[in-house]
Amino acid sequence: MSRWEGLDEFVAVAECGSFSRAAERLHLSSSHVSRQVAALEERLQARLLYRTTRRVSLTEAGQTFFTRCQRLIEERDEAFLTMGALHSAPTGLLRMTAAVAYGERFIVPLVNDFMALYPLLKVDIELTNRTLDMIHEGFDLAIRLGRLSESSLVASRIAPRALYLCAAPAYLDRYGRPHTLSELKQHNCLIGTSDIWLFQQDAQEYQFRPSGNWRCNSGQAVLDATLRGFGLSQLPDYYVLDLLRRGELVSLLAANQPPNTAVWAVYPQRRYALPKVRLLLEALKSGLALCPEYLPPTSSTERNEEN
Repeated sequence: MSRWEGLDEFVAVAECGSFSRAAERLHLSSSHVSRQVAALEERLQARLLYRTTRRVSLTEAGQTFFTRCQRLIEERDEAFLTMGALHSAPTGLLRMTAAVAYGERFIVPLVNDFMALYPLLKVDIELTNRTLDMIHEGFDLAIRLGRLSESSLVASRIAPRALYLCAAPAYLDRYGRPHTLSELKQHNCLIGTSDIWLFQQDAQEYQFRPSGNWRCNSGQAVLDATLRGFGLSQLPDYYVLDLLRRGELVSLLAANQPPNTAVWAVYPQRRYALPKVRLLLEALKSGLALCPEYLPPTSSTERNEEN
């Protein structure tokens, strides 16, 4: 019997908090995982887990053993992955997730380009606007937009993300333009997924709660309403930069534009950056940098702001 037997199952149960989720992550049956953990406890002559009908938690001995086992498994997996990467192209399954609109527009086409280079790789992409639990749901990589919440995930910046307050020329001709943040209350605001618009004033963050007669949880829909002259909107750069260059939209209150955030690729702390993940991150960074949506506005756009 290998001294490694049962360690992967035990660590997965401890991380996932249940036998069923651990089994799903390991692609094994729950009964097999349970037997392996029980056999491990028998070999150690120690109880590692408290089991109830609702949850599984670590005993004091289990916590000590888990900390050591987690490190051992990471180092073992990294050793095998490093040796494999020396001799072969990326293979196996890579599971990732991204927001729906951004994923469809940017991430999936770049992943498809990556797949064309490495046809032995399998990719499972879930597009959702929910923030998924990467550990419990077994994802290798997630693409997240804007500010990141505090977490144990490792984050790599793959693209900038700037917010622009915009309006169509037709709206401005009819209602005028705001020259200060206080004047925003006089305008119809088109509200998307956020109830708060962020700005900067006197080197401090300024939060504005927009109000208006239009709301939709789709950035593309907000953009369409803005182009139709329904009101003002605040949208990320990749929606509006090309339209700003062409004069179809006008940037407003540039002096109060909030600091740039970013588009992030994140992966679990306990996992090393797998070779396939590292290669995909490089491909996403270089691919996004070449997207026309990320080219900066021209000087003519900046002059429009001043008029």
